[in-house]
Amino acid sequence: MTIIKINAITVPDGARDELAQRFAARAGAVDDQEGFEGFELLRPTDGRNQWLVVTRWHDEEAFQRWVGSPGFAHGHTGVGRPTSQGEPVSVASELWSYEVAGGSPTATIS
Repeated sequence: MTIIKINAITVPDGARDELAQRFAARAGAVDDQEGFEGFELLRPTDGRNQWLVVTRWHDEEAFQRWVGSPGFAHGHTGVGRPTSQGEPVSVASELWSYEVAGGSPTATIS
């Protein structure tokens, strides 16, 4: 059963571009992980400061294998590193977990 993991990251106004660049630099890093189904980085368009990192996994075990992998550790090295202006890239984050309970049969994350 597909599960969805959402990392809700609170990003200060001055760090938005930096966050997007850091994710772009890691693009594809998780693609070959067994059980990984898709990824999206969602930038808010309504004035919020909370960005969403949405990933889909075959099951909880696949996600946990990723979290315990060297690739995960490497991809999260320097997460607390400030922007070139000295401000944090994020000030808070929260991990949410969901399973698909219904919806369109053709809905996918690209």
